[in-house]
Amino acid sequence: MVRMRLNIYMELSLSIVAAGKVIGAGLATCGVIGAGIGIGLVFGSLVLSVSRNPNKEARLIQLTLLGFALAEAMGLLAIMMAFLILYS
Repeated sequence: MVRMRLNIYMELSLSIVAAGKVIGAGLATCGVIGAGIGIGLVFGSLVLSVSRNPNKEARLIQLTLLGFALAEAMGLLAIMMAFLILYS
């Protein structure tokens, strides 16, 4: 009787941990939403600034690619954290 109760508690605690991992991984992927918004803002600002000052197009594209890389890195870090939470 005691062993059966102990097994039930062990299974319940393992299920709770598994559910917590899935929920945590899902919440960690919310950072990808921010990265997508950031990338959209970067390229939207590029279009606006090139239309205002076409002479600086080369320099603006360089800065845009830097901003894109930084925003994308944040998205990749969020996905990496989600995988670490899920599979550790």
